[in-house]
Amino acid sequence: MAEAKKNILTPDGLKALEDELQGLKVVGRKEIAQKIKEAREQGDLSENAEYDAAKDEQRDMEARIEEIEKILKNAVVIDEKFKKGVISLGCHVLLEDISLGKEVEYHIVGSTEADILQNKISNEAPIGRALLGKKIGDVVEVEGINQVNEFRVIDVQRK
Repeated sequence: MAEAKKNILTPDGLKALEDELQGLKVVGRKEIAQKIKEAREQGDLSENAEYDAAKDEQRDMEARIEEIEKILKNAVVIDEKFKKGVISLGCHVLLEDISLGKEVEYHIVGSTEADILQNKISNEAPIGRALLGKKIGDVVEVEGINQVNEFRVIDVQRK
């Protein structure tokens, strides 16, 4: 549950992570490279605490970059301010079930991240989670028990 919660972001949270990632990749890597270079210039690295500290800092930073990239790759952005055509909480969503070739309707409900994490959205939670933040025309894949179902978003209405 904690891992899933990391991937649920507000627009501000998304921007903060993107900014942090950019800072680490551009500024952070440059600063650490400079520290490592300066430590190497001091000579013997076998007993150089500054070199060891810089390498540890580099390892930690690369791990954080990897963690942020993973979060961003799997992020679900929840914007509680409804934007026309974008699925958020409290919407009726009309879908085309691509595999069955028929229309289905879902009501996305819930008001907090906790609701989402506790499967209190939609009348079929995996679909509800997959739909959040999607737009009209998007195709959404939902992993079922024995297969992956595909749905195309046809319409979104605030209710």
